[in-house]
Amino acid sequence: MQKRYVLFLIPLILYIGLLSTMPQMEPDEARYSLIASAMNESGNYITPHIKNTVYLEKPPLVSWVTAVAFKIFGETDFSARLFAALCAWGCILLVYFTGRHFRDEKTGLYAAAILTVSCFHFMLGRLNILDMPLTFFICLSIWLGYLALKRQNKKYLFYLFYFVCALTFLTKGLIGVVFPFAILIIWLLWTGQWRNILLLFSPVGILIFIITVCPWLILAQKENSDFLWFFFVREHFLRFTTKMHGKTEPFYYYLPIIIGGTIPWSVYVIKAWKNRSFKESFFNRDENKLLVVWFLFIFLFYTLSSSKLATYIAPLFLPLALFAGCLMKKYEENILSEGLLVRIIFRVAVIIQSLILIIALFLPPILQKYSDAERGLVIMISSNWWLYVFPPVVVLIMMTFLPDLIFRKFRKGWFISIYILSALFLGSLLFPANDFLSPYRSARVAKEAIVRYVPAGQDLYQYRVNFYGIDFYNKIRTPIVEDFGELSDGIVKLASEEKKRYFLSANEFFELCTQRKDIYCITQHQARLKEIKTKMPKTDVLWDNGAFYLLHIRN
Repeated sequence: MQKRYVLFLIPLILYIGLLSTMPQMEPDEARYSLIASAMNESGNYITPHIKNTVYLEKPPLVSWVTAVAFKIFGETDFSARLFAALCAWGCILLVYFTGRHFRDEKTGLYAAAILTVSCFHFMLGRLNILDMPLTFFICLSIWLGYLALKRQNKKYLFYLFYFVCALTFLTKGLIGVVFPFAILIIWLLWTGQWRNILLLFSPVGILIFIITVCPWLILAQKENSDFLWFFFVREHFLRFTTKMHGKTEPFYYYLPIIIGGTIPWSVYVIKAWKNRSFKESFFNRDENKLLVVWFLFIFLFYTLSSSKLATYIAPLFLPLALFAGCLMKKYEENILSEGLLVRIIFRVAVIIQSLILIIALFLPPILQKYSDAERGLVIMISSNWWLYVFPPVVVLIMMTFLPDLIFRKFRKGWFISIYILSALFLGSLLFPANDFLSPYRSARVAKEAIVRYVPAGQDLYQYRVNFYGIDFYNKIRTPIVEDFGELSDGIVKLASEEKKRYFLSANEFFELCTQRKDIYCITQHQARLKEIKTKMPKTDVLWDNGAFYLLHIRN
């Protein structure tokens, strides 16, 4: 397997070249873009702001980097997602170096290839949110801590470990310290190296951490008197120990995410798995234990947490890729003749996976017939849908037979064909995904209509919705009507006049409509459109796409 293809060419295409295929999705991507844009506009890089309200829920490192990208490349979808994509690429390189260190270069390449074409890693690596940068820094800190413990004479590794922990903290808070230290300490205890635990606590390293982290903490507290309580108590302790965010997911929430996140390569593990060579297929005992602790700690931590989001478990896909890389490499190097039952199970599993994915691609046109715009159940796809799904369907069909066919003919190439087909599938999947999601999950669809129909300088109200992308893409500040959500804590700090203008109740909005001659408003779903028309009969729909409605309310 050629290193330049696995580590550079394919990741460059998948993770960088296709970044602008889809617009930024609401609310998360547009939120972080708007925060970075506000930093550049205001010059305040200490306290993050969104829609001019203080936003202290997350540290600012990702926003800082995105703000720099905006300065260099302009405020585009590409520049907004660039840091996340580079961190996803960094994880691929990290898996390569880990596999090479644990066993050999070929193992590292197999593991890197598997992570590259893991569905979860691919999707998360192209989203402008915090989780992929967090994943990269957490995994890099674990790796540096492991190396520092193995090479105790190289003190700089401990210093790098603490510095990366600091970057992790500035990405998403205390888990930047908790995860690396907890995983490494549990591993040391399990492997009987408990005497080395004290080595993790380096006075110089702690000083490096403090110098990196404390300037922002001090300045943020100076600007916001409630910062330390809000950031450490509410957003860390209460978030993970209470249901303050309304999370009620079951304990098995992450299991289907892990299974689905390894599509499309995971089904091929059935062919590569050999019970009689189980121990030989993985790494040495201590290395296996590190990866197991790495996986289980993150999985159990978030499973037991009261706050669950699918993106939280991203770091555990790296040890999964390393284990899978070992299996795949061992299989190709020592191909054994499978029994009839194994061949049948493998063939059926691959066919079932392809069939399920093909059915999923064929479902949107069928479900579109049952869309209920009035209830907000909108499925909108274009007439080009079948053109978009044709390439991934062809690839899925090829995946059922081509890798084995290539191997039977050339006695090699089984894994590389899986890798290339998986990359083609994921890349081609972006186009139907864009057609399916963009009309109702991204505010960019309304950008041109807003420019065309809303007079310059006129306020555009968002009625019972809050799409940050409208502000980001159109470079305006939109008043919000009754959908404050995460902005509520920042709103109370605003001057009364600003609150009255930009954050209105429904009654205040309709009272304003009766006082002014013209009001421009955007909303989503027919139910909200009917609410407005019931209160204000002289409401014209200037533009709509079946999900968004741009309105002109006349008095």
